[in-house]
Amino acid sequence: MSFHLLDRRQFGLRAAACLSLPALGALQRSALAAGLRRYVKLPAGATVPAVGQAAWHLGQDKRPEAVEQDALLAGIWLGMKLIDTSGNYGNGSSEELIGRVISERQQCLASRVRECIWLPGRDDVYLVSKVESDEVDGDGIWRACDASLRRLQTDHLDLYLLHSPVPTEKFAHVVASFEQLRAAGKIRDWGVSNFSRQQMEDIWRVPDGKRCVTNQVAYSLRYRRAEREVLPWCMEHDIPMMAYSPLGGDNNLVVNDQKLKEIGAAHGVSASAVALGWVIRSGKVIAIPESSTPADARENEAALYLTLTDKELQALEAAYPA
Repeated sequence: MSFHLLDRRQFGLRAAACLSLPALGALQRSALAAGLRRYVKLPAGATVPAVGQAAWHLGQDKRPEAVEQDALLAGIWLGMKLIDTSGNYGNGSSEELIGRVISERQQCLASRVRECIWLPGRDDVYLVSKVESDEVDGDGIWRACDASLRRLQTDHLDLYLLHSPVPTEKFAHVVASFEQLRAAGKIRDWGVSNFSRQQMEDIWRVPDGKRCVTNQVAYSLRYRRAEREVLPWCMEHDIPMMAYSPLGGDNNLVVNDQKLKEIGAAHGVSASAVALGWVIRSGKVIAIPESSTPADARENEAALYLTLTDKELQALEAAYPA
């Protein structure tokens, strides 16, 4: 599709990705009416949905690009405006795909299509990207950030993460670079990924280290290692943890688990919604599952309205012991 030539027919096809989804279930209707959609507030003040969207595999020819774009659009329309990517996902192709999605509204407006108002704009998306540990020396963080901004077709990131730890002696340089980017308006906030409790303690001690707003780690029913030290530390310091692979990861998906299906049936939601509901149950964790299709996005979004009972949590604890 040529975005700058988007016409009414093309717009209708794109909008159908959302409009053709199943209607809201009773649980979501009642929760939405009561204003119970789950959000998480970051220390610097930004408020984000407790379930966002990951883009690890996007833009890499695993699926037709139109399907991946529609999955992202459906997720944004459904309230999952946080989109997580990285400069090294597909050597930048993930960021490029996201850039095409969020720039589509502006290109559409240029073609004077009135219905463009229904396409998401930059302000409708909370963009998260990452810099790699081998890019931090010298002005590498600046150069990596500028490259991500070009691919994403935006002038700023809402959140920029260090993708994996570097030696402790480099923490001060990393934090200083992040703070310079923040002062320049290229990023709004910064955080880290795959940090241990001790590494969080260490970065907390360097100048401006306490401006770190999140630690993104693997966390799911199948992988609960974060509960030992990282999650308690984050909760103690009032820093939300961001959970990647919240459905178990590529080779350990929990969506076919019978216990999850039974609990989901009781609430009128899918097994994936139950798994995500468990991940975000504390109110201090943001889950970022990846949606392959708009239907997947709808299933994931249901977790924003789901409250699991004590009995259900106990059943999941028994099925997936820490």
